[in-house]
Amino acid sequence: MKELIAVTGPTASGKTALAVRIARQTDGEIISADSRQVYRRMDIGTGKDLDEYGDIPYHLIDICEPGTKYNLHRFLKDFHTALSDIRSRGKQPILCGGTGLYLENALSGVRLPDVPENTELRKRLEPLSLPELTEILSGYKTLHNTTDVDSCKRAIRAIEIEEFYRLHPEAASSASRAEAQPVPHSLYLIDISRELRRQRISERLEARLKAGMTDEIKGLLEEGIPAEDLIYYGLEYKYVTLYLTGALSYEEMKSRLEIEIHKFAKRQMTWFRGMERRGFTFSKVKFEEIGDFTI
Repeated sequence: MKELIAVTGPTASGKTALAVRIARQTDGEIISADSRQVYRRMDIGTGKDLDEYGDIPYHLIDICEPGTKYNLHRFLKDFHTALSDIRSRGKQPILCGGTGLYLENALSGVRLPDVPENTELRKRLEPLSLPELTEILSGYKTLHNTTDVDSCKRAIRAIEIEEFYRLHPEAASSASRAEAQPVPHSLYLIDISRELRRQRISERLEARLKAGMTDEIKGLLEEGIPAEDLIYYGLEYKYVTLYLTGALSYEEMKSRLEIEIHKFAKRQMTWFRGMERRGFTFSKVKFEEIGDFTI
């Protein structure tokens, strides 16, 4: 069984280029660990760069319709399915992406059980406000992930899952990293200077706007996808939607979006440093050396 190779780094650091280079050297196939590239027709804003793959097969890109809510549970199921498929054909699996939550749980071997709806619990929770639901959820666990409480619907589902784990401790253990069987892997982190990262983010945003990102998102709205669903996806989809719906001027949109992408890259680096503290070992690849990298 071939050991999984994982490639990560902050946004605009060249992850796809490195993963494709490794795939060409190892007869590999790439599994995306990006929380937004799963959506069809969300191409420019998510930076799919499909031309960069060439003839390299890829997985977990363009597998959902916009407006749906892809999540960690679905990702882990899809990841393990793709990993098994690639290995069954004797190919080298390569996990590539910057969504730290997906990457860390995949490498940790976490498997989340299917949690059924609890109708009675939902009836009791539905009349409650979001602050009340947040307080209930905080009684089950420390709220590291604020997306669990960004709406009443998500908070109720999070409580439903935690209550299921309380009643089924065997399921909780399978969802715990402490009880999981880690996936053997080599983990590469692209080392890019803060200054160059900021420059590439700014240049890439300008290029995406010129390439028609605004028209792409306008088309999604015209399809009937609710503005709130696109705003939920964050960054490009949030701020361009706010511009298209009249909440922001073009210059406000562009300025605020650029600031938020820089902040997002900083949060990614914070997550990667946290992974190191939690026992992950990164082999660093300098951005300037991606084109010459040999595994």
